[in-house]
Amino acid sequence: MPRPVTLFTGQWADLPLAELAPLARRMGYDGLELACWGDHFNVQEALASDSYVRDKWALLEEHGLTSLAIGNHLVGQAVCDLIDERHQSILPQHVWGDGDPEGVRQRAAKELSDTARAAKKFGVKTVTGFTGSSIWHATYAFPPTSQDFWDKGFADFGRRFTPILDTFEKSDVNFALEVHPTEIAFDIASSQRAIEAVKGHQRFGFNFDPSHLAYQGVDYVKFIRTFPDRIYNAHMKDVWWGKGDGTVGVFGGHTSFGDARRFWDFRSVGRGMVDFEAIIVALNDAGYAGPLSVEWEDSRMDRVHGATESAAFCKRLDFPAAAGAFDAVFARENQ
Repeated sequence: MPRPVTLFTGQWADLPLAELAPLARRMGYDGLELACWGDHFNVQEALASDSYVRDKWALLEEHGLTSLAIGNHLVGQAVCDLIDERHQSILPQHVWGDGDPEGVRQRAAKELSDTARAAKKFGVKTVTGFTGSSIWHATYAFPPTSQDFWDKGFADFGRRFTPILDTFEKSDVNFALEVHPTEIAFDIASSQRAIEAVKGHQRFGFNFDPSHLAYQGVDYVKFIRTFPDRIYNAHMKDVWWGKGDGTVGVFGGHTSFGDARRFWDFRSVGRGMVDFEAIIVALNDAGYAGPLSVEWEDSRMDRVHGATESAAFCKRLDFPAAAGAFDAVFARENQ
């Protein structure tokens, strides 16, 4: 059967879930990947109240929707990051607290562990999110950055995330890192290194999103083929690159999304340069049966128009894997 097409609600958190759910259904979605901000999914309320979980499901089912994952990117970002004033705007107050950096990191780790427990209670098997990174600021290696320096960053990630992943194991839930600049893993090489840092922990995998790989020059289809058993969720998001006016490079030039000078920018699914046909083939080869979750971002397009066409694009694009080789019939006829 074709995969369910879901909508990640992170970019829609300005809308109450009671308003977004019927809209998502009208736009053609089968379900929602609920973000843990806005009023879409509250980790602590889910843990504290059985009725909260029941009410969420009742709202989804009323509109013919399901949920197969929840996303806690904002809290995850603070687990390994070098904390500054920007984090206060994205974190719940009980995680930010007094803003002491190490205290923020520890409270974020606890909240992410609680997210695993809340996901189990909610009945989903996947939490998507970020990790943050203590070494992203040193990605461009000057002053010269030694491998020892980067090793310490991966060790920090392993030390902070392994206990979180152990909680995911106890909850029978997977953590799916959205491989992304600013995270501990942002391409194939750093993803391999991140797996090593948590000693191959099976609860650590990936939320595949080609848009964050393509403009870097990373082979996003090779990513699937490199980690076929660790693709726990798939975001459908498009990107366009190499089309700026030569003013801004791949690092963004401190410009905002939507600036015409940019070398790259996100696009509504099907309107960028990502080869989604090749992605579906690779996901089929990998045996991925999870949702195609649209993370809709396009600074130049009305979002309802864009999310509607994105759902239709994904449904038209997807196809079930073959039951066997197309020419197997000839072998049977010759027996």
